[in-house]
Amino acid sequence: MKQQAERPWVLVRGAGDLATGTIVRLHRCGFRVVVTECADPSAIRRRAALCEAVWQGETQVEGVRCRRIDRPDAAAAAAQAGVIPLLIDPQAACVAALRPAAVVDAILAKRNLGTGRDMAPVTVGLGPGFTAGQDVDAVIETMRGHHLGRVIRAGSAIPNTGVPGVIAGAAAERVIHAPAGGTMTFVTDAAGKPVEIGARVTKGQVIARVGDMPVYATISGVLRGLIRAGYPVTKGLKIADIDPRPEQAAYCDTISDKARAIAGGVVEALLTLAQEKDVKLL
Repeated sequence: MKQQAERPWVLVRGAGDLATGTIVRLHRCGFRVVVTECADPSAIRRRAALCEAVWQGETQVEGVRCRRIDRPDAAAAAAQAGVIPLLIDPQAACVAALRPAAVVDAILAKRNLGTGRDMAPVTVGLGPGFTAGQDVDAVIETMRGHHLGRVIRAGSAIPNTGVPGVIAGAAAERVIHAPAGGTMTFVTDAAGKPVEIGARVTKGQVIARVGDMPVYATISGVLRGLIRAGYPVTKGLKIADIDPRPEQAAYCDTISDKARAIAGGVVEALLTLAQEKDVKLL
């Protein structure tokens, strides 16, 4: 296997839970990955999101470590140590210094926040907001269903419906949004145990507070995601996710099936495009 220092960079924009599936897959496949994030990521599936390195300095998902660094020139040492470097760089200004061979926009903002084909020889965008052949070389479908993970070489992904995918009969009701603006605080249950990710909750139970407003569980199930305590949320922000399947309590700190499907599409797109363009990625 080639040394990390000899490989070109693959830059992934975003490190939320779905992006983390791609980051971990690329790292395990031998790509030299560097990640950019915003200064205040609002991931709710925190135990499965490498963006937690922004807050903690370093984190890991499924044994893959990610470390926040301050400068692009610190990325190589981290990668050589087997750690994925993460820069707080929402505009991806580090492209000029790192000159990546590929850029993957995994922000999943439902719109393009500045990724263009001039950023790298190979460019891939995840989900709606990108047009393959125009602003990126390929788009990966992120909508649950038959086409999840499909590589799109002309056109765009399915438009955002605003309704989460159905899981065990639950769709919109499994995602909870802030009832008001304010600081997120955690609570305890009737037994005095902290209500955190992985807890089993019942419909109507108070699972958190935003300012003085209680946040209620909309369905019964496993609290799969909960935005970090102390986060200054705005009204309507997604702050929690409940999975109605009880067995999911064991999987809250692992990459989801959806994220793995998307990651497979990214690997396919990168390898196909690199071969077509005669670009070295590995």
